[in-house]
Amino acid sequence: MRHFGYLPPEERQRLFHQEPAVFTADSPARVLSAALGATLYSPATRPRLADDVIKQAGRGVVSMVLCLEDSIDDSEVPGAEENLVRQFADLAARPGGTDLPLLFIRVRTPEQIPDLVRRLGPDVRLLSGFVLPKFTEERGVPFLEALTEAGAVSGRRLFAMPVLESPDLLYLETRAATLQGISRTVDKYRDQVLALRLGVTDFCSSYALRRAPDMTAYDVQIVASVIADVVNVLGRADGTGFTVTGPVWEYFRVTERMFKPQLRHSPFLEGRAADLRATLLEHAMDGLLREVSLDQANGLLGKTCIHPSHVLPVHALSVVSHEEFSDAQDILRPERGGGGVLRSAYTNKMNEVKPHRAWAERVLQRAEVFGVAGEDIGFVDLLAAGRRA
Repeated sequence: MRHFGYLPPEERQRLFHQEPAVFTADSPARVLSAALGATLYSPATRPRLADDVIKQAGRGVVSMVLCLEDSIDDSEVPGAEENLVRQFADLAARPGGTDLPLLFIRVRTPEQIPDLVRRLGPDVRLLSGFVLPKFTEERGVPFLEALTEAGAVSGRRLFAMPVLESPDLLYLETRAATLQGISRTVDKYRDQVLALRLGVTDFCSSYALRRAPDMTAYDVQIVASVIADVVNVLGRADGTGFTVTGPVWEYFRVTERMFKPQLRHSPFLEGRAADLRATLLEHAMDGLLREVSLDQANGLLGKTCIHPSHVLPVHALSVVSHEEFSDAQDILRPERGGGGVLRSAYTNKMNEVKPHRAWAERVLQRAEVFGVAGEDIGFVDLLAAGRRA
């Protein structure tokens, strides 16, 4: 797998100062957690799921969740499980069957994990792990114990991606204790936890809220406060933290707009992609682009996605800019180990070596999997190139 690997080599050379690296499902967890990108969810009931997986892989998706939980009706679960087993067998039988995204199954109960691993048989080699819903210490331990058992029986490294969406995490009177319990649990099973996912739709549900397409999760203050506390406890850069991914963006077309569009004209002018701006606005992508930018500013990496059109914008904004890369490299030069302050190579900011070191290390980790844009390349160029491909 490689982000933007669907672009022709000459196009990647034009767009990137440093191209995204190749990685596989067997790469280190550090690499995979940064590389998840836009994780596309799909109901496990889809009759042509294997075809969908292959099609989305060709369009740049590198992680998918096949859902047995909220996306399907309770009565559909047995049939969806059978369908998953058939679809994995179909994928395994196809030529190039290993050239697939990272595949995860979102389960409802701990018992489903060893049962599905047993039913998948040798096709479990195509599975990267499980998504664990409504995760708390009390609910999470049985899931992680089941995952440990399934991994030992199958001989396969299986990761967990807990979803933080419980009302106990939202309510002020239980939030601190719930966060501490989650922290204890994921720390105990650290080697198996690939990333933590935020279930913002469930948070909104507890207060009968739903954000509009011209508002981000950060405009809903009760949600923003939870995100801040999750990052505070679970996203620290001191070696104790985990990758925390951004919340789902629900919209893919806007019929009426109340507020001014959030995309400036200037990045799209001079013939670069004037029509692209209109398309992005029509499909509510200005809100998505703003939310991804705010995700990154608040310490999140990657995003839950429910529509294929969201994948390219998330990945385009995940590419490290040439300016970020230049700053990060300057900060991490060995001769700067003693600290100090220096003017950036772009002569527009101060780089303070010790306070900015953790940021620089995270930038280089993202640069490894998403690449570094060329000096004169912006996210609009990456979006336009991806749409042409």
